[in-house]
Amino acid sequence: MKYVKWIVLILVLVATLSALAATWAYKSLTEPLPIKESMTFDIERGTSIIKLGYKLADQGWLPHPLLARLAHELDPSLTPKVGKYQLEPGMSFMDVLAKFDSGETIYYPITLLEGHTYRDYLDAMKAKGNIEMTLDGLSAKEIAEKLGVEHDSPEGLLFANTYRYHDGDTDLDIFLQAHALLNAALDEAWENKAKDLPIKSPYEALIMASIIEKETGVAAERPLIARVFISRLEKGMRLQTDPTVIYGMGERYNGNITRADLRRPTPYNTYQINGLPPTPIANVGKEAIVAALNPGETKALYFVAKGDGSHVFSNTLREHNNAVARYQRFQRRKDYTSTPTQ
Repeated sequence: MKYVKWIVLILVLVATLSALAATWAYKSLTEPLPIKESMTFDIERGTSIIKLGYKLADQGWLPHPLLARLAHELDPSLTPKVGKYQLEPGMSFMDVLAKFDSGETIYYPITLLEGHTYRDYLDAMKAKGNIEMTLDGLSAKEIAEKLGVEHDSPEGLLFANTYRYHDGDTDLDIFLQAHALLNAALDEAWENKAKDLPIKSPYEALIMASIIEKETGVAAERPLIARVFISRLEKGMRLQTDPTVIYGMGERYNGNITRADLRRPTPYNTYQINGLPPTPIANVGKEAIVAALNPGETKALYFVAKGDGSHVFSNTLREHNNAVARYQRFQRRKDYTSTPTQ
């Protein structure tokens, strides 16, 4: 009888200690962590639940690292995923663990601007500092291959837009998103294009859209500039647009175009070639694509920059020369403006 009392006492003590331990563990896992303000937390590659427990214990967020393992045993589906997370005051360890399991990492924005080249986009991504650069040093053709396109360059095949990315995403990840959106916008515009255009393919539409985009930042002028270039193509006139010359000059361009530059043949010099250049000269948004395939109404064959971002449109060469004399007497081909002369 004496031993039975001891056994009962021991069992009661164990049960009491277990209850106390369970209460302590439950409280440790569910009470708010000592987070006083919004903060970010990185889950690095190779972070196991045990490593996470030790990291949080070192920060004073858990009284013992093995509590993380206990939490995982209670819900084995909760597994921390790589990324940067936003944590808020009032979150418990179980809340934090669920957050890490959700994969809802912090998104960052990056804006790929209309009228910029794919190289400009890579520079913008590199400047962010948290995008993994995998395309640096690759040729245009190699980047095009990674995008899965048959062209020799990715130029014009990336949709100008604002994108969201996670910390550690690659430049190719963003390019693939931009290419998919470009295809969607181009397909829609191609299905709703005007009839009898001298544009034979969606790719030619992108080439035209890129020229329109480089010629003006005034949205209302895009359809009019599109009509000028469409009319010139229909009449067999050369486009004679400075942005194509600049693109063909590459690194030789120093901010100014000389008469020698206009006479120097390149595949992109539309003062020297007939029709469109071989590729787009920039990336565009929806408005330029729509304008290229649904040009506005004007009889103008010429335009000249006024110096405020807008243009004067002329029907005849005489009118155009007068406009050039008025608006460009003291300036010479600045800010990517065009002045077709023939």
